Amino acid sequence: MAVATHLTWMQEKKLQNYFGEKQFSLLYKASVHGFSTNSLLQICSRQGPTLTVIYSKDRIVVAYMHKNYGEGNYLITVFVFQETTTTECKVGPFKLLMSFDKDPGGNLEVSMHLKEKTMYFSVKAKKTLGLLQNYISFQDCEVFRCEDLLDERRMNGITVLKESLLCAIRSYIPYGGLVHKIRILLLGPVGAGKSSFFNSVRSIFRGHVTNQALVGSNPTGTSEKYRAYFIKDGKDNNTLPFILCDSMGLSEKEGLDMDDIPYILEGHFPDRYQFNSLKPRPKGIGNHTGCPLLKDRIHCVAFVFNANSVGELSHEMVEKIKKIQRELIKSDVVHVVLLTHVDTLDLITKGDLIDIYKCVPVKLKLEAVHRKLGFALSDIFVVSNYTSEWELEPVIDVLILSALKEMLWAADDFLENLPLEKTGACQEVHEYANSGESGTILALYVINKNCL
Repeated sequence: MAVATHLTWMQEKKLQNYFGEKQFSLLYKASVHGFSTNSLLQICSRQGPTLTVIYSKDRIVVAYMHKNYGEGNYLITVFVFQETTTTECKVGPFKLLMSFDKDPGGNLEVSMHLKEKTMYFSVKAKKTLGLLQNYISFQDCEVFRCEDLLDERRMNGITVLKESLLCAIRSYIPYGGLVHKIRILLLGPVGAGKSSFFNSVRSIFRGHVTNQALVGSNPTGTSEKYRAYFIKDGKDNNTLPFILCDSMGLSEKEGLDMDDIPYILEGHFPDRYQFNSLKPRPKGIGNHTGCPLLKDRIHCVAFVFNANSVGELSHEMVEKIKKIQRELIKSDVVHVVLLTHVDTLDLITKGDLIDIYKCVPVKLKLEAVHRKLGFALSDIFVVSNYTSEWELEPVIDVLILSALKEMLWAADDFLENLPLEKTGACQEVHEYANSGESGTILALYVINKNCL
């Protein structure tokens, strides 16, 4: 049976950050293994540095031991966590077993008697730790093994996972072979991180940090053109099986025109199209007039939001996003959410990115997006873009690649759900037009109607 700690996520997080991004593995719990010094030493010996946590009614006392339980003299760092304050003192050196002796007289700086569930402090330790009396009665005691959060074993596992994701994306073939490349449209408020996400994806596949798409702090955004970015794999220089499409950011007054969105979804806008409200919209791409091919359409939309500000979206912006959602549902286009800048949320560190979806601040953000914008929790993914880093980080890469893989799978759902007549109708138009056979005009009329 798994043994759970009394520590809340917030308490554990504060301890991890205090000790420099450590992970804690619960070894001993007195209420389960017994309030016995022998039991504690038998379970916790030769485990490396440990953290002993004492739970009293109104505070937590933490004792950090820098080396194995065993023989020798010990220096111990003691912390007292109260509701609003944290105090600390270093005690020792002394023999380990002495610290488990009953010491009501305060001859030792700190000692703990498990059987009586009492911890004793000398006058000096009591004063340093800000305690009102020289003993604390406690309800439970836990001992944790302390390890680096990003130790070699974990980093090796992350590297293996990254390579697995790279392999899956490189070998990906869109559903039914209906198109050669999936088109993913990035939509979101100005400054949310759309262009940075493209740069991050490109960086991973190129093997170094790159910045092809312009990124800046312009309040109106830096993307004024519609861009369809092809990405070449640095491994073999082949073009990858997806295209990331970037557009102007959404804003309350300026930004992307809502009337442009259906045209983007249908594939009417060519790469590098300059958005201009005074300029007539194009009727097609290249040689296609009014009926773009399936390969030109958007197959998946990713809404991009800054995790730090998504909860502060204005009423106008929320209504705009919901209007786009209705258009996507009308067009049967699948859509997901990317929450960027997750690494800058309060209390989140690089080590948390390994298991980011279990972090309380992230869970709260996902639930907030679900409540405010109506997106399913299973369709919301968190990423950390490359914005100031000089080198690639495998932990960041795994988050980005995992989200990208989910977008490709979502695009497969769109292709699989297409009515049969829409999977190749436009192609048939051109074949009929070039055949010179009778009935061409009728065929053009019927099939073009299906493409609308």
